[in-house]
Amino acid sequence: MVIETEKGFTPLEAITEAKRCLNCRVPLCRKGCPINNDIPGFIHQLSMGNMGEAMKVINQTSNLPAICGRVCPHERQCQGHCIRNKKGEPIQIGKLESFVADFDAQMSLTKEDIPQKTRGKVAVIGSGPAGLTVAADLSRKGFSVTIFEGQEELGGVLMYGIPEYRLPKAVVRTEIKKIEALGVRFVRNCLVGTNGVTVDSLFAEGYDAIFMGTGTALPKGMDDTPGANLRGVVQSIYFLHNVNAFNEGALNEEDIPLKRGEKVAVIGGGNVAMDAARTAIRLGADVTVLYRKTQAEMPAIEAEYNLAVKEGVKFAWKTTVSEFIGNDLNRLQALRMQTPDGERVEPFERVFLAIGSRPASRIVSTTTGIDVDEKGYVITNDYPMGMTTRRGVFAGGDVVHRPQTVVLAMKAAQEVSQGIEQYVDAIKLLQHVDKVEAERE
Repeated sequence: MVIETEKGFTPLEAITEAKRCLNCRVPLCRKGCPINNDIPGFIHQLSMGNMGEAMKVINQTSNLPAICGRVCPHERQCQGHCIRNKKGEPIQIGKLESFVADFDAQMSLTKEDIPQKTRGKVAVIGSGPAGLTVAADLSRKGFSVTIFEGQEELGGVLMYGIPEYRLPKAVVRTEIKKIEALGVRFVRNCLVGTNGVTVDSLFAEGYDAIFMGTGTALPKGMDDTPGANLRGVVQSIYFLHNVNAFNEGALNEEDIPLKRGEKVAVIGGGNVAMDAARTAIRLGADVTVLYRKTQAEMPAIEAEYNLAVKEGVKFAWKTTVSEFIGNDLNRLQALRMQTPDGERVEPFERVFLAIGSRPASRIVSTTTGIDVDEKGYVITNDYPMGMTTRRGVFAGGDVVHRPQTVVLAMKAAQEVSQGIEQYVDAIKLLQHVDKVEAERE
């Protein structure tokens, strides 16, 4: 069993923490939140023990609070802007948010009144943070929404890309059940762009609009570096996917590309690199993160870096790999590295790559009219917000804005859902006008 790194609040601890909030006239915490959560509002309700009312406040802006409360970079956003942060004692906003969401789910406190699905029919491709956000927002506004997911499990990166100790999969499933309760329908094991399911076929089924929330499914490699194809050089996302699948009982331990005691290098400095490093440490490896820049320039969440150091992960700054060195069996045995002190060769038995990802072209290549930039990211318009160069097809999240955090993907998706709403309402109005004119003739 995998235990969360940070223990959540008890009800008494949560209420006590909430009472520390100063309820500022100008809440800087809210300005620091990408989706503009009414943070003082829900904390005030929580401070009085009104759990259900606190949840109602959160539901106004967030569809995934139990997730955001755990994985958002709070020290850079809401919590980092808290006025109490000046004395190093910020309100623990993330822990309060996840406490309210968990408590609400356990007690089934809130029941939302959902309007009839009469405004239009929308298909959402992908069940990651962006897709779930668009689906929930539109469902609450009277749209019939179906999510098409290529995997058996829903959640995308939330399910397969974030370690269990940081985001328990039971939490993801609970949040998805709440979205399903809004009337959202799910079609699993349906990879749009294959087996005859395309953008064109979805329009033919009567969908008024389609949202692409497919993320960046293809990890970047180091193909230009000699030896990059050696056995033992593995993508971090593949490693994390297999560990999560093992924790769920879907894979055997031998399917995890790591053996206890191996000396491992993780190349990269983002959150995926931290996840891979901390996961490998938990599996008994000797782990060093190699990053081409300095600690100050590392994009990973500071708290994740600090925990990695505490858990025994080592770091080599301003270090790049110029060659993967293998043995006669085509197996990795060492790395040739360029460091501040010059070139050196150091033995490593495993490397996990965490140097970024890019979108797959599966959907774009099986239809016409969806333009992408030189790196494969989908091009969208500002009005209606998020619509691609193909009429009625929208996109948001990482597939448009490059890999980002969960909450930033949600922010983009919220804006696009408003664009979809405006577009579908407009075409429905035009259809009504055409029908009236035809009846007059």
